Amino acid sequence: MAAPNGRFQPRERRGGEQEEGWDAVTPKRPRLGAGNKIGGRRLIVVLEGASLETVKVGKTYELLNCDKHKSVLLKNGRDPGEVRPDIAHQSLLMLMDSPLNRAGLLQVYIHTQKNVLIEVNPQTRIPRTFDRFCGLMVQLLHKLSVRAADGPQKLLKVNVEYTEKMVSISNYPLSAALTCAKLTTAFEEVWGVI
Repeated sequence: MAAPNGRFQPRERRGGEQEEGWDAVTPKRPRLGAGNKIGGRRLIVVLEGASLETVKVGKTYELLNCDKHKSVLLKNGRDPGEVRPDIAHQSLLMLMDSPLNRAGLLQVYIHTQKNVLIEVNPQTRIPRTFDRFCGLMVQLLHKLSVRAADGPQKLLKVNVEYTEKMVSISNYPLSAALTCAKLTTAFEEVWGVI
């Protein structure tokens, strides 16, 4: 907020004393699902360039991974360091477990290197183990959606009508682990979600 002299002045001093003329208002805690209303505020996170693709091993499909499929990658002339689905797994775990998501103020999308856009339902519980996560992603990429076990709700779905106009990506590459933590924490503080 701008003060009468046109300069920015904070509402609170570090010692807890209130500025003269400012009302001390405690922020309201958002209700669960408050971000889903039309016009409601929410943070939309797109995990850009996620390495989620399948490879056929024997008679089954697996999620391509630099640790398990190094020989396949080298045979096809690809850099094993570029195939890291574990980064997407760790980022999703952190985002979906955040208080911002529990308050219903977070929407997560995953845009893969193969130009597939995946929408993640805020109520989705991401598997804790990497092997189960790989199985879930293989199922998603082959069936184009993953439904809840106890109902018709889609927890993960591939958006087949994706165009670059739908989600524009910034030109600033960021570290997933650091950025996700800092963004969610900053929005939690501003919106009063604890």
